[in-house]
Amino acid sequence: MYAKQYEITLPADYDMKIIRQRVAEGGHVLDDRAGLGLKAYAIRERGVDGSPVNQYAPFYLWNDTGAMARFLVGGGGFQNIVRDFGRPVARHWVGVACHAGPARTAPPKAASRRLTALPSDTEPDATGMSLTALIEREAEQLRRLRGQEGVHTAVLAVDPHHWQLLRFVVWADSSAPDEEATQRYEVLHLSAPGLGDLPEGRAW
Repeated sequence: MYAKQYEITLPADYDMKIIRQRVAEGGHVLDDRAGLGLKAYAIRERGVDGSPVNQYAPFYLWNDTGAMARFLVGGGGFQNIVRDFGRPVARHWVGVACHAGPARTAPPKAASRRLTALPSDTEPDATGMSLTALIEREAEQLRRLRGQEGVHTAVLAVDPHHWQLLRFVVWADSSAPDEEATQRYEVLHLSAPGLGDLPEGRAW
């Protein structure tokens, strides 16, 4: 499992109805895309739920990295983003854990993201295992969170370039009640052709 997200920050006076219309007209295109676990068509709207910006920020979980590569650089869809908005940075994370929540069959309305920096390894005994211990604690927290009412899908992933930990939760509840979230989104549409193929639990 591989997670990916790009964030297109739009002008403060941008009419977000344009993005809503874009998703309404084209969101179905990936509904049957082979290799895609899910795509949450996520937005942030300035002044809503504490957001300081207008932003289009789709989030993906891929079951197949080849399919992800085709989407990004093989004419599989990302060229439309480049054409209309320029080429944004596509952040990506290696999947650590994934859980189906009690609202897995409900249409998602919101998502929450928590990004945290992973501390450097400063163990006195220099075993190098502090990161492993931290990930195990985070994976257990995710396992408990997935049982919360309103959770559709909960994911934990790591960026080994910047050493950041991602927790991304898709919610049927429009309030995205993750108290530790650093960003909250409205989800306009969910494409989930490979939802059932996403791993359940920790990746190892």
